Amino acid sequence: MTRNVRGGIAGAVAATLWTALDPVLERTFRTPYADAKLLGPFITEGPLEPLANAATHAAGGFAFGYVFCRLGGRGVTKGVAAALAENTLLWPLLAVFDRIHPKRRRGEWPPLVSNPRVFAQATTGHALFGVFLGVLSRRV
Repeated sequence: MTRNVRGGIAGAVAATLWTALDPVLERTFRTPYADAKLLGPFITEGPLEPLANAATHAAGGFAFGYVFCRLGGRGVTKGVAAALAENTLLWPLLAVFDRIHPKRRRGEWPPLVSNPRVFAQATTGHALFGVFLGVLSRRV
């Protein structure tokens, strides 16, 4: 197995750990939003939605970890920096999700892109992901 694939696996594990901490982040930042819940509802809603959420978040983590290791990333400092850079660069795309996401359209989620609690939660989650990825990537 190549180093890059092991990096992808590290990213998937890191994203899964982040997903497991989402209930704590949701309570801490007082928002029902979670990055792991962003794509799942476009696949399915109802009882299988948590599985779709976990799968899409782990897949995104795999892709991130693969690219991170491919570019020579390793360690906690670089993991956190890369994850926070990704969060900041992609944040404006949430304006699209504000218009099309099923949970936003039904009023189950607050506005996303302009909400400081959502931004703080996503930033904290990305930082945690970066820590997990950094620790795991040292073993790659």
